[in-house]
Amino acid sequence: MLIRSLLAAGAIAVAVVGAASSWSRSAEAASGTGGGASTSTTASGAGSVTPNGASGTVGSAGSATAGDTSASSIGLGAKSTTPSQSSSSLGVGGSASAPEGRTFSRSRVYDGKNVDFGRSANTAVEPGGTVSRSVTRTFEYNDTLHSRTRTLAREPGSPPERSASGSTVRLGQ
Repeated sequence: MLIRSLLAAGAIAVAVVGAASSWSRSAEAASGTGGGASTSTTASGAGSVTPNGASGTVGSAGSATAGDTSASSIGLGAKSTTPSQSSSSLGVGGSASAPEGRTFSRSRVYDGKNVDFGRSANTAVEPGGTVSRSVTRTFEYNDTLHSRTRTLAREPGSPPERSASGSTVRLGQ
């Protein structure tokens, strides 16, 4: 409340009050080795608010590999607002590779009335059960930007390797 009062009075030229949070977790196989499977994810976000508007960015990405398979995905979102205008952008993408198996890749951005939402899901499957998967979801709703990536890599006879990261930015005016 004090910061908003000072902003309204013009006592503070620029204040960073956008709330940003990021998290990450990784679950290794019970044996701790997981064979030749590995996963990695990362996420980041930042926001700022000034007397004339607010802006923020958010993103997450990840990759998974097991045997000869691999899958990756990425999502990015940004929003900028002023008292009279607002603009946002969102993008997702990814890939999957399995030299002798099947791949499934789908990346899509949905532009709704009140929400922009993007999802990229990528899976690679080799004969015998080797799997790599990466899924990223990114959305912008009102004054919230969020991106989350989850990955999985599994080889037959070994527990799956998993990791996940996410970031949320809330722009308050």
